Amino acid sequence: MSIISEFKAFVARGNVLDLAIGVIIGGAFATITKSVTEDLIMPVVGWLFGGVDFTRFFIRLGPIPAGFKGSPESYADLKAAGVAMLGWGAFLTVVVNFLILAFIIFLLMKGINRLLRAHQKAQEDAAPTPEEVVLLREIRDSLKRNPQP
Repeated sequence: MSIISEFKAFVARGNVLDLAIGVIIGGAFATITKSVTEDLIMPVVGWLFGGVDFTRFFIRLGPIPAGFKGSPESYADLKAAGVAMLGWGAFLTVVVNFLILAFIIFLLMKGINRLLRAHQKAQEDAAPTPEEVVLLREIRDSLKRNPQP
């Protein structure tokens, strides 16, 4: 089997296609989560802490270059100018994004697991019991009713 035909067989398997679809949906989901965090949650957190924009918090490590045009208090301006900084406020925002995404995925998986358990239970209830199992249950019940000395 040539490497091309092996590759075709690999790509044609369902798992690879499922993974590709998952990556595409994951990218869209990340965009939604980013919007929820930046547009809904972080403004409320900022309001609770007195209008604080967390991206403003940084520690400048390097000098501001000569000819810098922008605000020395603006993380975005300094970053665009290539100034070395520790952007701990931006990092905090990313951590909050991650925690929100992880919590949403947790809730999603919890709901899916609940549905799968309900579906599995319904299938077990609907499936006929094999004849051997019924016979073994009858023997067990008979032995319980009439114990041998």
